[in-house]
Amino acid sequence: MLRFLTRNFTGIKRMASARKKPSSRNQSTFGKPKAGLKAERHYVICIRNDDYAASLELKKLYEVLDDEFGANHQMIRVIDESGEDYLYPGSYFVRVDLPASVERTLRKIA
Repeated sequence: MLRFLTRNFTGIKRMASARKKPSSRNQSTFGKPKAGLKAERHYVICIRNDDYAASLELKKLYEVLDDEFGANHQMIRVIDESGEDYLYPGSYFVRVDLPASVERTLRKIA
């Protein structure tokens, strides 16, 4: 299963050929959406950045993307400072529930 992953200095990145369809990229690793419901975006705040100081800023809000491999390995996929999505240890983040108005605004500027 590791053959489609590469390791770099900012985390584990999926190769382009292994990317999921765009419609599945906005699902959270903190739980799969219930059948028939549209996947929601989820956000986390970085509370640790050991070994990833260039990629993760402490106290910053990050968007979470669904990643089954990461979920099975206590990791989550976030869009980091490079603007790309990478796997990081789940313990480096705390999930936050944002008001609907804030989430709408974030979707508009994303």
